[in-house]
Amino acid sequence: MYKTFFSLVFKRMDAERAHHLAFRWIGLAARVPVLRTFAAAVLAPRYEELRTEALGLRMHGPFGLAAGFDKNAVAIDGMAMLGFDHVEIGTVTGEPQPGNPKKRLFRLVPDRALINRMGFNNDGSRVVAARLAGREPVFRTVVGVNIGKTKAVPEEEAAADYVKSAERLAPYADYLVVNVSSPNTPGLRDLQATEALRPLLTAVREAADRAVPARRVPLLVKIAPDLADEDVDAVADLAVELGLDGIIATNTTIAREGLGLASPLSVVKETGGLSGAPLKARSLEVLRRLYARVGDRITLVGVGGIETAEDAWERILAGATLVQGYSAFIYQGPFWSRAVHKGLAARLRRSPYATLADAVGADVRKKP
Repeated sequence: MYKTFFSLVFKRMDAERAHHLAFRWIGLAARVPVLRTFAAAVLAPRYEELRTEALGLRMHGPFGLAAGFDKNAVAIDGMAMLGFDHVEIGTVTGEPQPGNPKKRLFRLVPDRALINRMGFNNDGSRVVAARLAGREPVFRTVVGVNIGKTKAVPEEEAAADYVKSAERLAPYADYLVVNVSSPNTPGLRDLQATEALRPLLTAVREAADRAVPARRVPLLVKIAPDLADEDVDAVADLAVELGLDGIIATNTTIAREGLGLASPLSVVKETGGLSGAPLKARSLEVLRRLYARVGDRITLVGVGGIETAEDAWERILAGATLVQGYSAFIYQGPFWSRAVHKGLAARLRRSPYATLADAVGADVRKKP
């Protein structure tokens, strides 16, 4: 039914306008007590065998919403109502910014993919922190906060900008993510180089500890799929060295060649980050490489091209304790999370593993 609705309505609308419309509907549903209870019962069934512990947090399952959908922390309960076990908000920057000029979000329907050059459009860390502080949760869900660099801030002042966001947002974050991998902020990806990343992560870790002395807020870094293998290894080694809590693999890609894209060239050639099904192979490759390097010493989060329960299961076997999605939600609609959870539970029952945790990294560990 949703696919028909998508073809008749959303597909004919500008992608960003459709996003905001769906966002409003989800928010409205979450504010109506009877409707949200019914929706959660249908869309967010819980499977005891999928209960997950990661980053020192307990979750209903391993499947969460990736950053980018709820940039300003306005629909956390709505996304929990739809069945996501954790919701990562953002990317939030130190200062508010409108993002890049429109048109900036494009669908590649034949490829089940998106291209975005949104440019971290968000309300800024002060406003988002106030919103989180005033939130009265309806559904219990883990909330991650993804932070990035304000576009106007020069690269040499990036650490101070991230620190500002960390200090404001860490008190309301179940975990914190340093995003240095979006292709839509000039110079941002340069921060993935270890000589720049080490002082940045150290500064953010110290800022989070100052802001929340009573507990350790888990800190992760999100990396790009376009990193060379040796750079992936370097980030992995740095994460272990610094005692980082996790790595999210991966963000969107700037690549277009070799992905077998079937969409019209007029869309494919749009600048920005590509997400969705074509990202699947490289994102999985990066994840496997990370797990081979770090093992169980830090938590890995698999994201990029996850569409089905089988995709999620493959990421778990490759080393992901948590998995995330976003682009497939656009194409599959509100029953997507339900289908992933149902399929994951069935896949685990058919497997030789007693628990989901036992399956994490199993395929990588088998290799000599």
